Amino acid sequence: MKYNSNSLKQILNFLGMTIGCILAAFALEEFLIPNSILDGGVAGISIIIHKLSKINLGLLVFIINIPFVYIGYKNLGKTFLFKALYSITLFSILLEMFATSPALTGDPLLGMVYGGALLGIGVGLVIHSGGCVDGTESVAIVISKNTSFSVGQIVLMFNMIIFGTAGFIFGIDRALYSLLTYVITFKVIDFVSEGLTQAKEIMIISDNSEKLSSIIYERLGRTCTIIKGSGLISGKKDIIYVVLTRLELPELRRIINDEDKSAFVTVSDISEIIGNHIKSTEEKKKLKIRRKIKKTKK
Repeated sequence: MKYNSNSLKQILNFLGMTIGCILAAFALEEFLIPNSILDGGVAGISIIIHKLSKINLGLLVFIINIPFVYIGYKNLGKTFLFKALYSITLFSILLEMFATSPALTGDPLLGMVYGGALLGIGVGLVIHSGGCVDGTESVAIVISKNTSFSVGQIVLMFNMIIFGTAGFIFGIDRALYSLLTYVITFKVIDFVSEGLTQAKEIMIISDNSEKLSSIIYERLGRTCTIIKGSGLISGKKDIIYVVLTRLELPELRRIINDEDKSAFVTVSDISEIIGNHIKSTEEKKKLKIRRKIKKTKK
């Protein structure tokens, strides 16, 4: 029964990624690109190069995403790599397929609104299913771990550079259309993926807090705070508190499912973070050394 349940969940995830890629590719090729309106991230970079060089857009999206996906794999694991490669490959193929179809509208305002909304729904479905069509966010996660900038701030900086470049090449009006499209897309993704806020606070009530905390640290690079609690019926319990990005939530779900199915987990949005909530690389190394020393002493 468990096997069937897990298999059905995986099928639904890949179905969600597939539908999401179709909608995202359709939005770009039928609404945005014909009106010289850019998306952010890798797609935006690819569109600029495509317009200037006539190299196939799908090929550009795939190639430019490779280094970003590799960085994401190093930090988010093999499951992320597999789903990201599936999503990006399918997305790239669909871009080429829709490129031969005539544009649905030549009105930039209509292109901006409907293209941005459809793109947001598509990307939201992909993210909700654990996939990824734009690797810049995985790089932003890595950068945020070692700086005071949040993932959202880093992604926004990337996109401001892209839209600024679009202003020089295609005109300031297209850059402004692209910026508004980005806002629409972002808001729709937020709605579809059930909370696109860059940080999530997780509370895990578990009898295996030490083990879970260690696995979360090893696989996601996030340190946990263990709070002592007491249940009315269950008695003394440990509560694990950890802050993650939304892209890391699928991996956390897998950890909980594999290690402690009886754990009680709540996920909440975080509107603001003050202080360095994510350990730097040096701090992580020191923590690993301290743990090894403790194990040796035992």
